Amino acid sequence: MSLISLNAELRQMLKLTPQLLQSMELLQMNTQELAEYLSQATEENPLLEQEDAADLHAAYEELRQKASWIDGAAAPTFAHEEHPTWERGQLDREAESLAAFLRDQLERLRLPAPLLALCQYMAELVDEDGYLLPADLDGLQELKIPQALIRQALDIMQGLEPAGVCARSLSECLALQLTRQENVSPAALDIVSRFLPELGDKRYNRICQELGLSMKEVLTAKEQIASLDPHPGRVFQAAEPPVFVRPDIFVLELDGELRAVLNEYYLPRISINSYYAQLLKESDERETRNYLQQKMQQAKWLLHSLSRRGATLQRCADAILDAQRPFFLGQTQELAPMGLAALSSRLGVHPSTVSRAMRGKYLQCRQGTYPLRYFFSRAIGGLSRQAVKQKLLLLLRDEDPQHPLSDQQLCDLLSVDGMQIARRTIAKYRAELGVGPSSARRQ
Repeated sequence: MSLISLNAELRQMLKLTPQLLQSMELLQMNTQELAEYLSQATEENPLLEQEDAADLHAAYEELRQKASWIDGAAAPTFAHEEHPTWERGQLDREAESLAAFLRDQLERLRLPAPLLALCQYMAELVDEDGYLLPADLDGLQELKIPQALIRQALDIMQGLEPAGVCARSLSECLALQLTRQENVSPAALDIVSRFLPELGDKRYNRICQELGLSMKEVLTAKEQIASLDPHPGRVFQAAEPPVFVRPDIFVLELDGELRAVLNEYYLPRISINSYYAQLLKESDERETRNYLQQKMQQAKWLLHSLSRRGATLQRCADAILDAQRPFFLGQTQELAPMGLAALSSRLGVHPSTVSRAMRGKYLQCRQGTYPLRYFFSRAIGGLSRQAVKQKLLLLLRDEDPQHPLSDQQLCDLLSVDGMQIARRTIAKYRAELGVGPSSARRQ
């Protein structure tokens, strides 16, 4: 009998290289965060040095002359200039952040290295409300990470404090909080899992019929659900968040043509230090050469990641400009429908890459300053979400205060204009606009 056998085995392995993690991290940073990161990097790595950026200052002032609407308060900080407003807003930012709080908990769990690396990366994906966007989780598959490992990491993240953090939806967020409570009502879990819209619309009879509950049981569950926090991450936001916003992208007219320009005018311009590069070539000391080689490799990784970040963000900005050109030209206040998936397909990248590029970044144009995500929405009745809201605001503004329009009447009026919008969607958009129901608006 032969003791030797051959077996073919297909195996997925987690490979989160330092280069890949750094590239993803830089792509997510807005301009302010990147400036701070680069300043710290040049302090820690002797192979990196900051070059004189006086020409950038001059280029920025020239840009402001061509577009006078560029906010002077958003002027970049050069060399050793101080910006008191921004500095105060950045004090203890890392200590107060939700991501830092999650990482601190993870470090005490003694997880295996691959699982810990994945969890730490997921902590950086959590948005300001404490949620994990499905598009970002889908992006993990691009990294060839086994689905079982993603599921394990997600379970760990959802077990951290605050309760409800790292949920993928409002329903899951509330369910995670309920499962941690003692004597939780099964009715409450059923309602948050299946009937949140009905609960919001106070259609209690429908819930009673579907779940076989009494009205008292539904109202008791409602009180329990109302005590939950739909935004568990907001507790980590400053009571008075800084109002200073430094745009990451400008859309302006240059030489008679609209262009998207990256706001890199105040970023420190970094390069390889020639003295240490020469020392690496000439040094005969093994320890010195090993140290310099390591720092040289880190410097090259950083410069490459910066180049990729700029190229990706520029491509996304150009695509937004092409899709929303009538808006930027002032021809309309309505935006064209545009989704992350469609843009990623057009650019030939994964949707998670576009999602990371959009995160926390702002675009300034003649019309004002907007989050990049503002320009993305799925088509509703043939129009973008923003266009529907714009029309909704016009109808609400012109309504009779003594006979305000109901959600169904708003639905009918939009239908006349060719917008086939469900009443539930109208109620949702009205709430997002901070407008109460017709009963609350009646004078």
